[in-house]
Amino acid sequence: MTEKIPILVVDDERQMRRLLQIALESAGYAVILAETGEQALQFAVKVNPDAIILDLGLPDKDGIEVLRRLREWATVPVIVLSVRSSEQDIVAALDAGADDYLTKPFRTGELLARVRTALRHRHGIEEESVFVSGPISVDLAARTVRRNGEVVRLTPKEYALLALFIRNAGKVLTHQYILQQIWGPALDGETQYSRVYVGQLRKKLEEDPEQPRLLQTESGIGYRLSTED
Repeated sequence: MTEKIPILVVDDERQMRRLLQIALESAGYAVILAETGEQALQFAVKVNPDAIILDLGLPDKDGIEVLRRLREWATVPVIVLSVRSSEQDIVAALDAGADDYLTKPFRTGELLARVRTALRHRHGIEEESVFVSGPISVDLAARTVRRNGEVVRLTPKEYALLALFIRNAGKVLTHQYILQQIWGPALDGETQYSRVYVGQLRKKLEEDPEQPRLLQTESGIGYRLSTED
């Protein structure tokens, strides 16, 4: 029998914990429940879950603080599930180390899809030397990019940006994170750089750059590289 993948659910509302437990267990996961930030940190150490679903409005600690403490030692994927829906709250959570952000109320199917993406990332998508999505293939070892088998010529910055997305496939990357990783602190806040270069990548990689399938926009926040074919 295959061992079930453990997922830690952190939420202070009993009904929400029960709803998430039913949805996740029905999908074949083992669920560990916590209702406070301190419990979440303790279970993260004891259980070593493969993913964490984290509410921000906890009774003892703000979820952002829990995230920051987790990221001092853990790389486990964290999906924030919260009623907070402002761009400021979403960006703050992602910058603190969240891998994804979903607002309440949510659709169970979408949550399970986000969990699957997080788990694929956890179990080695970023370690693969060749990334394939539809007509796009990227050989990270050879530093070659192909679309429908034809070589695509990228500038060094365009390639660096694409490689960053591939290493974080399925995750939302904020404008700020992209700037820091590709251009460094000197261009802090200059979000037009990420927009321009993502636009250039779309023109070279997407079948329809105006309706991108690979490099998806998270409005006001950043971008996500889709892992769905």
